[in-house]
Amino acid sequence: MAIRDILKMGDARLLRVAKAITEFDTDALHLLVLDMLDTMRAADGAGLAAPQIGVDLQLVVFGSGERIARYPDAPPIARTILLNPRITPLAEPGAQGAVLEQEDWEGCLSVPGLRAIVPRFARIRYTGFDPYGDPIDRTVEGFHARVVQHECDHLIGVLYPMRVRDFTRFGFADVLFPGLAPTQDD
Repeated sequence: MAIRDILKMGDARLLRVAKAITEFDTDALHLLVLDMLDTMRAADGAGLAAPQIGVDLQLVVFGSGERIARYPDAPPIARTILLNPRITPLAEPGAQGAVLEQEDWEGCLSVPGLRAIVPRFARIRYTGFDPYGDPIDRTVEGFHARVVQHECDHLIGVLYPMRVRDFTRFGFADVLFPGLAPTQDD
């Protein structure tokens, strides 16, 4: 379909709260999804949220079903198209109700060239709908949970630098990881 321009941090449109999708299985929605998947693939991203291409709708796409070169140790995530998502943090099994966070490196297509350590819930349940209006309900952890939380943050106007707690672990990827091949961002 079409590769869209990705908005960069500083563009006020990235700070808006996206609107819920009320009409499913429309030609316009299916075309938007195809554009988002093409844009994510072209940028070699792990995910993409509609606000990143200037569309104020609660729509995220992520995963490809294959390993991502920039995350060789991360398991593949099935390609997912998620509308009107809701995230619920979950306790780890045996953690006696404690919801745990994990810290790991993140980047973003809207914050090119930078990386930071970002805390995220280790285990979540996410719900929402596919483009046809069929419900999605998954419990995930690790990298999958991180990607979902990162993309869904875009729907409430939050970029990952807003979640950074320790700015000594925030900087340019080529400085933080010298010798690694230059890569696109998530």
